[in-house]
Amino acid sequence: MSESEQPRLQHSLKQRHMTLISIGGVIGAGLFVGSGVVIGQTGPAAIVSFALAGLLAILVMRALGEMAVARPAVGAFYEYSRIALGPFAGFVTGWLYWYFWVIVVAVEAVAGAKIVHGWVPGAPLWVLALGLMLLLTVTNLISVRSYGEFEYWFASIKVAAIVVFIVLGLVFVLGLWPGEPFDLSHLSSDGGFAPKGPSRSSPASCRASGSSPAPRS
Repeated sequence: MSESEQPRLQHSLKQRHMTLISIGGVIGAGLFVGSGVVIGQTGPAAIVSFALAGLLAILVMRALGEMAVARPAVGAFYEYSRIALGPFAGFVTGWLYWYFWVIVVAVEAVAGAKIVHGWVPGAPLWVLALGLMLLLTVTNLISVRSYGEFEYWFASIKVAAIVVFIVLGLVFVLGLWPGEPFDLSHLSSDGGFAPKGPSRSSPASCRASGSSPAPRS
């Protein structure tokens, strides 16, 4: 068989798919549910928790980018643990990462089910979570292009929702909403900027970094 006759993989994903998949991939359903937990734990100081989590994510991704440029390797980031610390470190890092995503899939399904439950209150939560997982699994199994389109449009919805939240928040804070004056009193009222103490900002950063739902303390 000549080289031109050998079967090749088709490039079904376009640039718009890759862009929205990368952006939407860091926005889970837990962000919309778990952010309420962070705010409930820290009050207005939650902005500090999210800033710390964002700074940590930037530093980690920058370090990974530098390692990928300096030492290109086949495999995920756990390969750098193997190179620097040995095979056992790479083995543990890789499986811990797999275990993390196994847990996250279930958590995200429950978070998404809680959102959908607001529209379908009569359906049991576990049925909604199972339905979401089956829908995502079937979408991934049909074809790469269907997966790309599915992720593209749902990531667009998530990004649009966040943009709308930010715009509406700024409109209210800046006094642009009819009948609403410029007001920052909510940052210091109701117990102050950190009503439960500044020490709660650091633990809440762990919640902010994953933005996963959790029971209130």
